[in-house]
Amino acid sequence: MPVAIHATQKALLKVFSNDFAFSIPAYQRPYAWTKDQASELLTDLLSFLGDGSEAIADANPYFLGSIVLIKSEDAPKADVVDGQQRLTTLTILLSVLRSLFIEKNASRLTKYIYQEGDEFEGTDDCYRLKLRERDEDFFREYVQCENGLDKLLKLDTFQLTDSQKNIKANASYFLEQLGQISEQQRIRFSQYLMTCCFLVVVSTPDLDSAYRIFSILNARGLDLSLSDFLKSEVLGAIPQSQQEKYTKIWESEEEDLGRERFQELFAHIRMIDRKAKPRKTTLKEFREDILPKIEPQKFIEEVLKPYSDALEIINTANYRSDKDAETINSLLRWLNQIDNFDWIPPAILYFSRNSHNPGKLNQFFTYIERLAAGLFILRADINDRIGRYAKLITAIEGNVDLYALESPLQLTPQEINRIIKTLDGDLYLIKRIRQYVLLRLDSTLSQGEARYDYSVITVEHVLPQNPSLGSTWLQWFPNEEERIQYVHRIGNLALLSRNKNAEAQNYDFDKKKEKYFVGKKGISPFVLTTQVLQQSEWTPAVIEQRQEDSLQSLRKIWRL
Repeated sequence: MPVAIHATQKALLKVFSNDFAFSIPAYQRPYAWTKDQASELLTDLLSFLGDGSEAIADANPYFLGSIVLIKSEDAPKADVVDGQQRLTTLTILLSVLRSLFIEKNASRLTKYIYQEGDEFEGTDDCYRLKLRERDEDFFREYVQCENGLDKLLKLDTFQLTDSQKNIKANASYFLEQLGQISEQQRIRFSQYLMTCCFLVVVSTPDLDSAYRIFSILNARGLDLSLSDFLKSEVLGAIPQSQQEKYTKIWESEEEDLGRERFQELFAHIRMIDRKAKPRKTTLKEFREDILPKIEPQKFIEEVLKPYSDALEIINTANYRSDKDAETINSLLRWLNQIDNFDWIPPAILYFSRNSHNPGKLNQFFTYIERLAAGLFILRADINDRIGRYAKLITAIEGNVDLYALESPLQLTPQEINRIIKTLDGDLYLIKRIRQYVLLRLDSTLSQGEARYDYSVITVEHVLPQNPSLGSTWLQWFPNEEERIQYVHRIGNLALLSRNKNAEAQNYDFDKKKEKYFVGKKGISPFVLTTQVLQQSEWTPAVIEQRQEDSLQSLRKIWRL
């Protein structure tokens, strides 16, 4: 059955009315609009209002964006999925205007901040916006209550949380700016604010639909993420007496990983559990298929924390141990250069189970780097990769021998043959893999000592694609058909740590070495390029030998 979704444009006088009782859920992040956003809002509003020469009805309307709510049609209660920053800032603005008005006009604004209950209508007294629990009392006492702003401005900023500092700073800014205009101008501004400023209110009774809508709209305000919703679900199911302990664990892991990586963690957790491509939204899969199988405390202790710790080390290649640490970190650095992250879920699972066994980690990451590089070189599509890594996750969970020939961790003989054929072909034309393969080869030729942190690395031909007439290239390669067979292969490729003038690409060999392949200090940072500089000529025999040597090195790297 489809979920009802409603989207309506409403003036602020209808937004801050008995139709809505806004509540900021616990999963929302703290109020974070600073003076920059507050000043942008007020400046825009005053600009759209104009200089006062026209009637309010003729003023340019101002669109404040959209808010996303979880709300049923027949009740005012509305959980704010997106729009916290705007609704909070607008409430601060209304409170500031109220504090600047004489009593009669001030009381008229109070109704947009506070709803008086009506015994005959069966409604209670309540504030129209209820912030998340940590900020609720502060906001009510110092912003929403009459005369609260006087107390707010006297508070010691150093004793406040970041969200409270932002509330105080924005209230102070609004007071300063609006205090400089006359009472009549403030009346006109308030009329404009409530009648000519609009929000699109999008509501649905379903959390999953609200999250999907939010992800699409992603309107002004701070982004929420899947992890914010799951945080509310998981921590909300833990007894109150234990919530502080587990909140600290959750927030510590998020801080260590960073917000973006922490969000990615849940996609990896989903893959480890489901072992397949998503068939629903990730939020829905967690709520319906993953979280019901495990107590929330165990989810944090046995899944979230160990997987987060593993992902942090995998991402940063910062494993520490008295044994094998540098080898493991080198493998992690190469894995992180592959253009997909499908290998990460099995890596997280294995690492979290064997983090104190460097010998096992060394063997596993040696083989998963081989597998991931092999699939990368073969340009395996996402379905093939996910299927392969799903089997590997199952094998890890089943404690099967990962190094048996039939293990999903091992490349098959058919895959090995295809990889060798690809490496022995026109590698340059496979743009996505050529640099990775050459850097991997170059690192091995330097006995693993090379570290590549150049801002620009380019793959270059030694024998040019289009040699100039009369050049020595045409003496060495008189047959065009034969020349084309050499030009794009590994044996004819080198690496540069900068872009080069395209005109120099066709120089004769000696001049090209001098002008093109030599660095600023007369040397090249790449072994592959140094090999070129050591040659006195560049003939088919040289390329063939270099091709054979390179291929043998690559076969040794990946045990092909």
